Amino acid sequence: MSGPHVVVSRRTPGKALDDLIARYDTWVWEEDRTIPRALLLEQVRDAVGLYAMWTERIDQELLDAAPKLRTVSVMAVGVENADMAACTARGVSVGWIPEAVTEATADQAMALLLALSRRIVDGHRYVREGRWRDWSPLVLMGHDVFGKTVGFVGFGRIGQAIARRMRGFNMPILYHARHRRPAAEAELGAQHRDFDALLAEADIFVLILPLTPETHHLIDAAAIAKMKPGALIVNVARGGVLDPQALYDALAAGYLGGAALDVTEPEPINPDSPLLTLDNCLIVPHTGTTTIETREQMTALCIQNLVNGIEGRPLVACANPEVQARRG
Repeated sequence: MSGPHVVVSRRTPGKALDDLIARYDTWVWEEDRTIPRALLLEQVRDAVGLYAMWTERIDQELLDAAPKLRTVSVMAVGVENADMAACTARGVSVGWIPEAVTEATADQAMALLLALSRRIVDGHRYVREGRWRDWSPLVLMGHDVFGKTVGFVGFGRIGQAIARRMRGFNMPILYHARHRRPAAEAELGAQHRDFDALLAEADIFVLILPLTPETHHLIDAAAIAKMKPGALIVNVARGGVLDPQALYDALAAGYLGGAALDVTEPEPINPDSPLLTLDNCLIVPHTGTTTIETREQMTALCIQNLVNGIEGRPLVACANPEVQARRG
């Protein structure tokens, strides 16, 4: 196919990708692993559009390698992998998909919390290892969730979706965020707290905030020390908001009751990470959006962003709308 050259850094599910391939001169990295950096820089030399995963760095080096680049569409709810200042200065619009992942990520947070608190994975392992030979009142003791106070660190669209699910568990909802959320407070009965007050009051913490220089290791040893003994942590944000060494120390000492992580620092987690030795730490490989329906929707929205940018139309969701405004 002739026409604009487009690079796709990973094959994703759904018919929309096939439509893109039929529409443009499209190169797709077919291996199911992150594209090697050198290969990506080579392929974008003549590219007008780039469909990227959140694992690719969209930085000055890439922009310099791609002088014709007009639009980057990132398959993520955040754009921390993109140098937004550099993209904006170059006039490259950056598309993202903040709304596509909401419900699947909220489901994942609840699944992680329930699996952690009721030791579901431990129970499965217990049965598979042939250890279930009698009933015991002492085996696989977990934690109640119903009625526990939950503290959200970050309370945007996804956090509020998680909170809606938690209302069915009669959980008082507290949150700390950069801005008050009056509508969510009215709908969900959520109460705003300053950071230290949130740490002191909640039984369960849900981390669902962007990773920025200010939020990196926001949950560190000092923050954990202010939590209640036995508190649970669920991280469905980015691994970097939680200090892994501080988490390990608190879990290993029994100060925290447990942690469930959809994301880690680094990612993938190192196979020799001490967190993997702990029975009270549940880790899954960043699968918050891995449902057939959500991934197909993510693909479709990313490609719509890409096509719109290439053809001069406004992106469905643009992280640097000032670029679109300059284009008119």
